[in-house]
Amino acid sequence: MTDTQLLFRIRFWLGVEVAGLVLAGVTAFPLVHESHLLVQHVHLAFLDRVAHGLDETSRSYPFLAYGTDWLAFAHLTIAVAFWGPMREPVRNIWVVQFGMIACAGIIPLALIAGPVRHIPFWWTCIDMSFGVFGIVPLLLAYRHIRKLAGHERSRAIKAGVAATA
Repeated sequence: MTDTQLLFRIRFWLGVEVAGLVLAGVTAFPLVHESHLLVQHVHLAFLDRVAHGLDETSRSYPFLAYGTDWLAFAHLTIAVAFWGPMREPVRNIWVVQFGMIACAGIIPLALIAGPVRHIPFWWTCIDMSFGVFGIVPLLLAYRHIRKLAGHERSRAIKAGVAATA
């Protein structure tokens, strides 16, 4: 595979990751409205309880939504961090590694915090799926970045050999 093909694939998979982060970020802002839309289409007691809780919280303690505003901001900020590996993948491979670690960290967080916060296990599984689905494009990008790094090392070695000859 050529460097151009590798760069295209790296940027494609990182673009998928960024799109997911941006989508997760912007959907964290309108939680009350989204919960009502969800309850209209999916009738589950837990979702009704969540919508009711968001209504009550929004009405009585609107400042608590500031926490989800920061959650949204964090997603958007992390998405911006992927600009580095999109521009210079080999140099900024650490951002992809950081993303993979973050995705892996979702699993223990959900398994620990879910029961503590009385979240049904099926919802905890949905939360964990963000880590599972989030790591896939990162693993694919990481694999291609490693190949690109190998190409760069090979060229450097050949250039070093040619310079000494």
